[in-house]
Amino acid sequence: MEKDILTLGIESSCDETSVAIVKNGREVLSNIIATQIDIHKKYGGVVPEIASRNHVESISYVVKEALKKANVTLEDVDAICPTYGPGLVGALLVGLSTAKAMAYASRKPLVGVHHIEGHIAANYITHKELKPPYLCLVVSGGHSHLVHVKDYTKFEVLGKTRDDAVGEAFDKVARTIGLGYPGGPIIDKLAKEGTPKYNLPKTHFENLDFSFSGIKTAVINFVHKEGENININDLCASFEEAVTSILIENTVKALYELKIDKVAIAGGVSANSYLRNKMEEAGKKNNFQVYYPDLVLCTDNAAMIAAAGYYNFMDGKRSDWNLNAVPNLKIGE
Repeated sequence: MEKDILTLGIESSCDETSVAIVKNGREVLSNIIATQIDIHKKYGGVVPEIASRNHVESISYVVKEALKKANVTLEDVDAICPTYGPGLVGALLVGLSTAKAMAYASRKPLVGVHHIEGHIAANYITHKELKPPYLCLVVSGGHSHLVHVKDYTKFEVLGKTRDDAVGEAFDKVARTIGLGYPGGPIIDKLAKEGTPKYNLPKTHFENLDFSFSGIKTAVINFVHKEGENININDLCASFEEAVTSILIENTVKALYELKIDKVAIAGGVSANSYLRNKMEEAGKKNNFQVYYPDLVLCTDNAAMIAAAGYYNFMDGKRSDWNLNAVPNLKIGE
């Protein structure tokens, strides 16, 4: 019998300190997440220096808890897989430095993982049957990408945002109407009680790129102009409907171009219930299958990094001690 492969993932690209142990890229033995959301709420967003300091405080404990919950030792692990980009450089360095120290001390392979490839791999944990090729819509606070997943470690970006990421737009709109941080879950909740009656602009391109700066600015100007006359629930519903329709339109267009019938959603915004429902409706109408991760795997976590690390490890990829944090790392690099 082939030996089971255990990968230890470390994720510290933003404001979650997470360590996980995953078996064979699909079975989660542990996934410990120390979140900083409450710390950054009062600032209305993530403060990089504060995030880095909290990663330093949390990382050792999170590593120990992940090994303990998985009932394994570092000696049992086959590869150590940290996120090395993209993300906040100070935050990335905490997880990467920890991974290097662990790999050096235990003489285990170091396998650097791209954060977005980790988000894509989250779907393999939830859907054991999912295999490439397929299309993945990556939607998060920092990214809005349409990615052709050709194989487990081969990706082609078909379209991306030209300005704001969709998650960033959610957060800025939420801040404008006084909903606090993070904005996505709050807008999703209030939109359920509203009707999309406000007409908001939608930017379209001839290719598969996105733009969310215009709709964000339109909401801000609308709020400043109308003030107390606005129904917040209706505005949330209108914003959510406009953004989702753009995402789905480009996704369907890409599927027809690729002639494939599988689409996965990944990233923090993949937790949005309206996006999930509308994508499933589009799937039934256009005959494609829709996949998305469990909610705990939508936001940043180390299980997805360990899953992606497994496929990199099996593909023979190894990182040397010169591996550095790359805050603007492009997918496929």
